[in-house]
Amino acid sequence: MRKITTLLAILLFVSVTQVKSQEAIVKDIVEIGWLEHLEDTIPLDLKFHSEEDKIVTLRELIDKPTVLSFVYFNCPGVCNPLQESIARVVEKTDMELGVDYQILTISFDVSDTPAKAQKKKQNFIQNIVKEKAAHWMYLTGEKESIDAITEAVGFKYKATGLDFAHPSGIILISPEGKITRYLYGLDFLPFDLKMAIIEAQQGLAKPTINKVLQYCFNYDPQGQGYTLSVTRVAGTIIMFFAAVIFLGLIISRRKSVKKKV
Repeated sequence: MRKITTLLAILLFVSVTQVKSQEAIVKDIVEIGWLEHLEDTIPLDLKFHSEEDKIVTLRELIDKPTVLSFVYFNCPGVCNPLQESIARVVEKTDMELGVDYQILTISFDVSDTPAKAQKKKQNFIQNIVKEKAAHWMYLTGEKESIDAITEAVGFKYKATGLDFAHPSGIILISPEGKITRYLYGLDFLPFDLKMAIIEAQQGLAKPTINKVLQYCFNYDPQGQGYTLSVTRVAGTIIMFFAAVIFLGLIISRRKSVKKKV
């Protein structure tokens, strides 16, 4: 009995250490992916170039719930599908663009220009009324501003030759500049966006259910997708079963002691 208990204790210790080390890697050494900074306020005085090549600050632009996304204009991967998905959900949701919320798409490639931004935007606003499309703004900027905003929201990307490996998703920002929600992936349900906009209006920060997926999956820069982290999931499963067996042994031992008494 004592040997089994000792073995389980060692197994549990190894599993906990393994999972904690994985969490440390996720938090401290993430090169590509998301690190949620819910309830943090983004630096609103950062300067960017609008698509009309005017210098603007985020403080000037953000006066209502804002859907924030990051792309680069020569992206061969997820950037175009992300923008297409945003355009689709704008059409489907009953929240009105320009009244209930707005969209900011920021290029994280310093070589992108306002002219490129204007051209890229036209590809995704064709089904949006012109007056409303004005509230989907494309920004480009200098390295200092790009680094500051991506760091503030936890958007982690890495240059890979002429391209970038990066995650996909959108962030909701309150009118005061507070990060209130992350929605990951390439497809967004109208209901999810509506609730995220309402929460942003109220300044309520809500964790994303998909955070579980972020824990269980690692970002694959080659396929620009997520792959199952077998080590992390296995460690969690081992911890669970070790705890169940350990508790079972304790309970059965107590019962046997009571019978002897």
